[in-house]
Amino acid sequence: MTLIESNNKSNLINAFFECDLKQLQKDYPSIKEINVSNKAFLYHQGNRCSDVFWIKSGIVKLSHITEEGIEVTITILGKGSALGCFWNNSASPEVEETVQALGEVNFYRIAKSDFRALMSHQAELAWHVFEEIYARKQKIERKLRTVLTQPVEMRVIATLLELAEIFGIKCTHGYALEIHLTQQEVADLVGASRSVVSTILNDFRNRGMLNYTREQICINDAAFISL
Repeated sequence: MTLIESNNKSNLINAFFECDLKQLQKDYPSIKEINVSNKAFLYHQGNRCSDVFWIKSGIVKLSHITEEGIEVTITILGKGSALGCFWNNSASPEVEETVQALGEVNFYRIAKSDFRALMSHQAELAWHVFEEIYARKQKIERKLRTVLTQPVEMRVIATLLELAEIFGIKCTHGYALEIHLTQQEVADLVGASRSVVSTILNDFRNRGMLNYTREQICINDAAFISL
């Protein structure tokens, strides 16, 4: 999915909610629009979840704590993403990931029962949700294939370019990522150690492929011809 396609789908979903939110809340009373600040949690691993969360604006990080107590970043999601409880049964199982805001995030929270009713009444919206979840599935499968088959350097390039497509803001030299990621989070996304990724990022900076500080990563156009 291209950046334009992703933005178009996200804008369609947001427009659906914004056109008559009060009427939607009458039809589906559990719908609430919520704003949270940087580092706030939408939910924690191990919580019993019975809601669906729809990102209106901002960026969230999905992470998982292993049995050894290590936090692993799974993926980064932006506006238009739906997450939370999609189970068919009536129980509220424990979720396997933690979702945390990276910067300010605005989202809609909907009870599973209302979400199912909404999807059954709004076929076009349901199709957009299906496409978004399928695109996320493809993204995770691509990540798995690259981890299994590509050297770390190629995995870092591919991950940064994918992030640039989704979260990049065009700048003088290429794309500036509108999210702050630590080297450990980048390492988690590519399935490598932080020390190895740090060395690779320093090498990319020396080769003019990117610039980065504690606050931002800027991916230069030179990186796009490396694949």
